[in-house]
Amino acid sequence: MTAQTTRVDARPVAPVPKRTRRPRRKYDRTWTPWLYLAPAIVVLGGLLLYPIYQLGLISFFQYTQAQVSGGRPATFEGFANYREIFSDPKFWQVLLATVVFAAACVVSTLSVGCALAVLLTRVRALPRLALMLAALGAWATPAVTGSTVWLLLFDPDFGPVNRMLGLGDHSWTYGRLSAFFLVLLEVVWCSFPFVMVTVYAGIRAVPAEVLEAAALDGASQLRIWRSVLAPMLRPILVVVTIQSVIWDFKVFTQIYVMTNGGGIAGQNLTLNVYAYQQAFASSQYSLGSAIGIVMLLILLAVTLVYLRLLRRQGEEL
Repeated sequence: MTAQTTRVDARPVAPVPKRTRRPRRKYDRTWTPWLYLAPAIVVLGGLLLYPIYQLGLISFFQYTQAQVSGGRPATFEGFANYREIFSDPKFWQVLLATVVFAAACVVSTLSVGCALAVLLTRVRALPRLALMLAALGAWATPAVTGSTVWLLLFDPDFGPVNRMLGLGDHSWTYGRLSAFFLVLLEVVWCSFPFVMVTVYAGIRAVPAEVLEAAALDGASQLRIWRSVLAPMLRPILVVVTIQSVIWDFKVFTQIYVMTNGGGIAGQNLTLNVYAYQQAFASSQYSLGSAIGIVMLLILLAVTLVYLRLLRRQGEEL
């Protein structure tokens, strides 16, 4: 027998290169979120940006009833409308009243909403459900309907509030401060449910161990809210505060309905109602548009300053 030998190739085999995944370009990671946001941006641009553009455009022209009817062409006036409203003492009086009234509404709404949110965590299921349904009922009530109901409650002749308080035929809408106070009550009544539900959802997301530890350390409920809950709920409080500032600064329906267009001799005017009177009651559409642009800039400035302060506080913590 002959031995068969197998020939073995001693040459080394080259390793097979691994397929490496091509790294994603930074360009793709940057534009991907904007592609998802594009539909919402288009819709908001059509609903918000274009009307704001038209409002700003009208504020630079002389646009009155004569231009609306086609009798005269609109003439470019530049900043004349802004100079006119800034030189009017009544504008500054209305602006001051609007700022004070909005600040009182924001503080009251946040106080009531946060207090009821904490209360919801302390009561049983049935009272909590009843309070939630009552709050959502107030939230769902149209502003015109709610304002009319509050007027009936405080009516000097047929309202039950005057009878319970023994005020006789006292008119709440006759005095400047009492009328603003009545409107403030209605604004808080229809606004606190949003704050209450939002803050309550945030409180429920806080770990129970954190609250129990604070209670075991002897902290009171006020101290727990100030030192534990408020810092943890800061993002939610930022949202509800900014929303409240925007809503309360541009309150229109409640003021217009409950004070019959701004009160006696315009004593209860706010910027929104003042702009409406200039634009539609006086047919000075350009002046009304200029007041609207001023309101928009004020709200943007307040929002940006508030966000910057909160961001600075977060960095310090």
